[in-house]
Amino acid sequence: MIIDILTLFPESFGYLNSSILKRAQESGKITINLIDIRDFSLDKHKKCDDYPFGGGAGMLMTVQPIYDATKSVLKENSHIVFPSPSGEVLSAEKAKELSKYEHLIFICGHYEGVDQRVLDLLKPEEISIGDYVLTGGELPTMVIIDSLSRFIDGVITGESLTEESFSCGGLEYPQYTRPQVFEGLEVPSVLVSGNHQEVKKWREAESLKKTMSKRPDLIK
Repeated sequence: MIIDILTLFPESFGYLNSSILKRAQESGKITINLIDIRDFSLDKHKKCDDYPFGGGAGMLMTVQPIYDATKSVLKENSHIVFPSPSGEVLSAEKAKELSKYEHLIFICGHYEGVDQRVLDLLKPEEISIGDYVLTGGELPTMVIIDSLSRFIDGVITGESLTEESFSCGGLEYPQYTRPQVFEGLEVPSVLVSGNHQEVKKWREAESLKKTMSKRPDLIK
């Protein structure tokens, strides 16, 4: 998969060069390119924002630099994503759907948003990461990329996908590692019993209990 990120702040994306995403890029599973929207501004000062017509608080990103930056990387198989509070809320199902595309283009808004003509002309898919507002689209873009990357073959193990929260239909069961006892709290004995059938039953029961307690809305 190729991912092109259009942003005013390329320096914000250091996280994408760490841990699992770093290995995914090194192995060729994902290619991530950062495109500075300012490079496409026709303004002599590389300005990419202006006051909104009709008045109002803050500044708005102008259409021309975003439009030209997008066109510079747009291909027939491209799918454009615009992180926005107006979009569909990100879910495991949506992340899996996005992971199937060969080429994703992310447009990162900033300030008070973007000129509506960006949306009218480029028709991106709008995706929200929750009912709150951030100062820009850089953090939501990283969240979406991190989430979808887990569904790309070879990025993580298949077992991790089938047993994690939401993919298994509810919340994941509690997990433990060494030491076996810490501050008087001991790992449940079934997990060190060596009985894999009983471990499976315990995990299923704990997953259900945790889901009913914390996210009963997930129980069908």
